[in-house]
Amino acid sequence: MKTCLKELQRYIRKLKRLLEIERKAEIDAMREEMRKLSGEQRERLGRAILNLNGKIIGQEFGYKLVKYGRSKPFKTEIGVGDLVLISKGEPLASDLVGVVTEKGSRFVVVALESVPKWALKNVRIDLYANDVTFRRMMENLDSLSESGIRALEFALGLRKPEMPEPIDFEPFDEGLNESQREAVSLALGSKDFFLIHGPFGTGKTRTLAEFVLQEVKRGSKVLATAESNVAVDNLVERLFGKVRLVRLGHPSRVSKHLKQSTLSYHVEVHPKFGDVKKLREEAERLMKIRDGYVKPIPQLRRGLSDEEILRLAKSGRRARGLSVERIKSMAKWIELNRRIQELLDKAKEIEDEIVRDVIDRAQVILSTNSSAALDFIKDVEFDVTVVDEATQATIPSVLIPISKAKRFVLAGDHKQLPPTILSEEAKELSETLFEKLIERFPRNSKMLDVQYRMNEKLMRFPSKEFYGGKLKSDESVKGITLSDLGVEKPKFGSPWDEILDPKEVLVFVDTSNCPNRWERQRKGSLSRENPLEAEIVGEIVERLLEMKVKAKLIGVITPYDDQVDLLRSVIGETVEISTVDGYQGREKEIIIISFVRSNKDGDLGFLKDLRRLNTALTRAKRKLICIGDAETLSLHETYRKFLEFVKAEGRLVKLC
Repeated sequence: MKTCLKELQRYIRKLKRLLEIERKAEIDAMREEMRKLSGEQRERLGRAILNLNGKIIGQEFGYKLVKYGRSKPFKTEIGVGDLVLISKGEPLASDLVGVVTEKGSRFVVVALESVPKWALKNVRIDLYANDVTFRRMMENLDSLSESGIRALEFALGLRKPEMPEPIDFEPFDEGLNESQREAVSLALGSKDFFLIHGPFGTGKTRTLAEFVLQEVKRGSKVLATAESNVAVDNLVERLFGKVRLVRLGHPSRVSKHLKQSTLSYHVEVHPKFGDVKKLREEAERLMKIRDGYVKPIPQLRRGLSDEEILRLAKSGRRARGLSVERIKSMAKWIELNRRIQELLDKAKEIEDEIVRDVIDRAQVILSTNSSAALDFIKDVEFDVTVVDEATQATIPSVLIPISKAKRFVLAGDHKQLPPTILSEEAKELSETLFEKLIERFPRNSKMLDVQYRMNEKLMRFPSKEFYGGKLKSDESVKGITLSDLGVEKPKFGSPWDEILDPKEVLVFVDTSNCPNRWERQRKGSLSRENPLEAEIVGEIVERLLEMKVKAKLIGVITPYDDQVDLLRSVIGETVEISTVDGYQGREKEIIIISFVRSNKDGDLGFLKDLRRLNTALTRAKRKLICIGDAETLSLHETYRKFLEFVKAEGRLVKLC
């Protein structure tokens, strides 16, 4: 027993050490970039916006909304829900942090707790690294609950879970397939934990939603979380109107049409909230009156306490060189300020009561993993925790929601990309709890085996290579092509007609005969880019648009940040361009992949992480066009097998 305890403590210490390393790496990377690059350079990268003027346009959920704009339009990676730093041009000297609530081509709206006067004229906004999440993970590890400890004991093999017993249930969602029903049945019958392995397009969120509804039906209180706000929103979408649910987190990070699910909304529509509003309005009215009197700042009060000022004012006496009028004015300020504080304290007290009532009555609480640490649910006892995207969350992250319930269910796909870890030293953090548990206790898991995303031909290689050939295509997607969408055969001539044939779903464009095929590296960058591939992608996109394919149906993926940058300079903002990591969990009718790597050494860099290949190949629904140097890629066994598959089942087009 002592040995087990020591191993557990040693592992927790290691997690904390790795977290600290990763936290430092993230903050250092952000601050180093701010230090190294000018504001203009950061704006070009999409991580800053300069020369903005702001005006307060309203208030929402206790935050002031400031609309920052300028006449010249900007292109930026800063999006709704992002944390930003407001400064007068020196971001490292500022601590004014807000959340973006709205974004246009010439403006962003930021929610701020307070708005200093300087923050409204000629300011700069920077994308900001968030330290709160790290603090929450650390605090949770410092005081890990019994449930959290048990989860780690399972992961380390110090404890064995009970086998799940299938439970009969009447599904709310009658469209569930056999594997989805079996997953729900076993999850309901699990005593400790259950893992829902959901490969691409197999409906893991749909399955999780059914599980949550069944748990609520049998009287459970459920905590449902995910690593990203988008994934939490997807769960809310599936559960909204079917259970009493509350969505935690900053309202600005929630999709607009789901605002009604937020705790803030529930508080504002509560019958008692009118009292809070009245108290705050009265406090604001008194603040305006108070601000007409002299504020007793240290320089003016000359060592006099509040009580001494009030006594002197009552007796009409002067003291320490202060006139009677000045003393009376300060006394009035103190009296009003005390009254204001009483009103605000009372408002807070009622608001806390409302929050407790809302949380108590909710059957399902939803949040990101990090927000599960919020005080609102600190003492709430949950029967089960459900975590979506569990394979994209580190162990310290999933332990936050897991620590709050007796049992847990994780859903994810450990064959796709793990959490992104910046520090090489902390790479061990990328091994997830889901991965550890499914390797040790495969009987406590169920793989969903019917995919509803893509044409069967596109599914076949990843199914065979990564999922033991167990995946099946649903009839609804088995033979889908671009022809079904009315896309007609192109008439551009060779090789474009072969590449863009709407009936052909799988194409590889091979650049290995082209003299200018080589990758390159920018000065000071660890990333890679390939100008020839960027040019080819540009031509493919241009011709697809000429074929009347809507831009929103096309996605461009590449493993490298610098290639994303180069592609955007070639193609512009016409279609969505992102890294493989950025496309995880997403899909498009047409996906174009630029593999980038082309060198005489056969060096594939991080393309050798086959989870990246699996993720890239499984985003397309009707057509996948891959561009790469087959000679370089085929030096790796799996890429060679993929190229052979394309030759046999799709179309391999050699350029040059």
